Amino acid sequence: MRQRRRQGPSLAAATLAILRKDLRLELRTLETLTATLIFTTATFVVFHFALDRDELVGDLAAGVFWVTILFASALTINRLLANERSQGGYESLLLAPIDRNAILLAKMMFLFLALCVLEIFAFAVFTLLLLGPNPTTEMLALIPICVLANIGLATIGTLVSGIATDTTARELLVPLMTLPLFIPVLIGAAEATSSLFEAAPLIVDLGRWLSLIALYDAVFVLIAYAIFEYVVGD
Repeated sequence: MRQRRRQGPSLAAATLAILRKDLRLELRTLETLTATLIFTTATFVVFHFALDRDELVGDLAAGVFWVTILFASALTINRLLANERSQGGYESLLLAPIDRNAILLAKMMFLFLALCVLEIFAFAVFTLLLLGPNPTTEMLALIPICVLANIGLATIGTLVSGIATDTTARELLVPLMTLPLFIPVLIGAAEATSSLFEAAPLIVDLGRWLSLIALYDAVFVLIAYAIFEYVVGD
């Protein structure tokens, strides 16, 4: 009697299982989240004293906000797959009977959620320390900007983390690779945000910049999905 070949879980099931494991581990230790929140607060304090200004508006405010987000995100990216390797789970994930793109999607979703939490906290601290205009309903336009920016950052960060995880200079390589790739996202997000941070917040010409970020996101999502299996396989 022929035996049926045992199949692994579906892509969706494997993705959700890895994501649940990562979320439970982070909620138990809070190592990465705590580090990024402390780094963000310290960076805003440094900008507060270095610029010798109590309030920032427009382009300068948007630039300071998004540069801080990018540097803080590098801390999470550095630990994204390094935790798996240090705890001996990385090889188990690679040997498991699952589509390796489940690892990509789970890590992207985890990084996306971590960035959302970071930005909520960062906006609150930024408003208290540096932001000139008081928060208004126009600033709700930050939500689609952050969502699209986070997709790009999560995709690029996960792909670079997969490339760098086997290297001894991972802590140096990740920022060197991610920051140049983040520049289009930074430009689009900062330009879209600058009018919201004016003394009289306005929603002006968001479509062009959101389209730029969305196009960049789509390109890297396709690239990551196409090559991630070979990246972690090597």
